Amino acid sequence: MTTVSHARARRRDRRVYLRSHPVLFGLLAVTRGRPVRRLGRTLLVHGPDAYREALTRLPLDRTAAGTTGAAARAALQGGGGVLFDQEGGGHRADRRGLAGGLGAAGVEELRAGWQPLLVRRLAPLERGGEVDLVGLARELSGAVVCALSGSGAAPLAVAEAAAEAAAASVRSHLPGPRRPRAEAAAARATERLRLLLGSADEALPAMVAVAAVNTTVAALPRAVAWCADAGLWEQAADEELRPALADELLRVTAASPLLPRVAAADGAVGGCPVRSGDRLLLVARHAAGAHRRDPDALRPAGPAVDRLVFGAGPHACPGARLARVQLADVLGALAPYRPVVTRARVDRGAALPGWRALTVRARSTGAGS
Repeated sequence: MTTVSHARARRRDRRVYLRSHPVLFGLLAVTRGRPVRRLGRTLLVHGPDAYREALTRLPLDRTAAGTTGAAARAALQGGGGVLFDQEGGGHRADRRGLAGGLGAAGVEELRAGWQPLLVRRLAPLERGGEVDLVGLARELSGAVVCALSGSGAAPLAVAEAAAEAAAASVRSHLPGPRRPRAEAAAARATERLRLLLGSADEALPAMVAVAAVNTTVAALPRAVAWCADAGLWEQAADEELRPALADELLRVTAASPLLPRVAAADGAVGGCPVRSGDRLLLVARHAAGAHRRDPDALRPAGPAVDRLVFGAGPHACPGARLARVQLADVLGALAPYRPVVTRARVDRGAALPGWRALTVRARSTGAGS
């Protein structure tokens, strides 16, 4: 039986935060002792109840500077509402439009496309070779985007353009140094993405691409690395435990660990008064207990907690089901090899904390990372 130990997994995963956004995540770690902490006009929201309250009860300004909606609009260079910055009927209509492709039936159709891809990309493990899971995640996410949009473009080209658009815009609303000429880079990447998708006059397909690619590339390699480092392959090999393990790994890796929002009206969060215009940093990874509770399919946190990394209420991510099923399939495909990590390099320029390269090979005598 494999020994389970999460210390190594936590040390490795912590590197993606400390090397990509050290100042920001240092601040979040220092302030997480309270459910809500105010610093001037900014509220740091760590507690699960306060986090849920902010997303379900407090009116939020979807277009304010420093929010995900503003970043999405910047990434896509206008073009109307892009789901993240919409209100009312437009927001509901686009969510309904995505529901077909991202619901249970839609995800099953997408699986038919990505399962042969997994077989092809993981074949080197059978021969004693190595596989870069970041490259796999890029192609996998690009293939899903192409299937959802009906594009005949190369999945890797779509993934590259979506990642570049996000990196040049989303990072602009986080503390830290700004990349020079980021807006021009975002415009070029967005134009290329829209041309690839055949949606030059529509913002929604490009928005879906940016969200799907960047969250998949951030989450999937980190989750697999944790599974390998902690020795969780026996749970991954169990068909009954695998879905719960996927949920647990997504909870602790939290692809979108921080949700920046702005209050649109006065209110309260976690008993702390909020004024219209206050900035809220909703720390999804702390709300889901990623910093204090290790992943375990035998004793899962449960949907009330683990799905907080996907938001809550009307602000819940419509791609949550896709992410869970996709990761479960990747874990199932890898489980027979019991892979180990041989190389891990942090991506310092990505929109979300993640690996630039995460290489694995099948476990054998003398294998290690």
